[in-house]
Amino acid sequence: MAGFPLIQRRQLWVPTLAGWLVLIVCGLAMAATARYTVYPFLAPNAPAAGARLLVVEGWLDAEELDQAIAAYRRGGYQQIVTTGGPVERRLGFTTNTDYAELAAGYLQSHGLAGVPITAIPAPASAQNRTFLSAVMVRNWMAKQDQQHQAFDLFSGGAHARRSRLLYRLAFDSEIEIGILAAQPSNYDPQRWWQTSSGAKAVLGESISWLWTVGFFRPPPPGSHPRMSTSPSQLKAAECQRPPMPTLPTRLSCASRRRRGIPGCCRASRP
Repeated sequence: MAGFPLIQRRQLWVPTLAGWLVLIVCGLAMAATARYTVYPFLAPNAPAAGARLLVVEGWLDAEELDQAIAAYRRGGYQQIVTTGGPVERRLGFTTNTDYAELAAGYLQSHGLAGVPITAIPAPASAQNRTFLSAVMVRNWMAKQDQQHQAFDLFSGGAHARRSRLLYRLAFDSEIEIGILAAQPSNYDPQRWWQTSSGAKAVLGESISWLWTVGFFRPPPPGSHPRMSTSPSQLKAAECQRPPMPTLPTRLSCASRRRRGIPGCCRASRP
């Protein structure tokens, strides 16, 4: 076994007791600093100069949409665009609406009835939903007669910085994009670590922002982002009208035609 050693000796450097104390103190200092700086970093407020279009992410809740209304009134905007994909399936029920339409209806019914509001829904997607919404807004702008040199994006709290990053990747520096972050309604942003909802939102968005910066790469220009649609969402998109009431299978074809039921199914014996 002298020619084929299975173990070997190596020298390993480890901190001394004083070194461990220094590392712990530095770690606590960094954690204390991040506790007060991470939320302002994730939720910037930097409107673009000369922006006359306000893009509102439609998944925001009612209190955050109220903040979007206030931002529109004080910002001198001339038009609003709402974004968002299909509403998720809840409690076994599938809806045929989307967040863009819901947000547009809420804004119009809460004081902005005379404001030009355009809902731009995005297809169902299992990932990169914000980027897909940005692509839909970019395609809509390309078809407009009026060319926008800048617009502001209204997003929710800690999600704001990542939303602006994805919109900038979608537009590829063609337009200046400002950002407005709504104050969260379910936790105090100055004490986000004191509630589970605040910690989940801020820590989750921190990880998501790091992943986007390090690993997300937009598709090549002209290509469509890859989407993953569940069967329930496909069925909801295809069936836009409620189902016909179920009738006994013993009805004959003639009876079905008289009742206006399409098709002719062979009746089964009772």
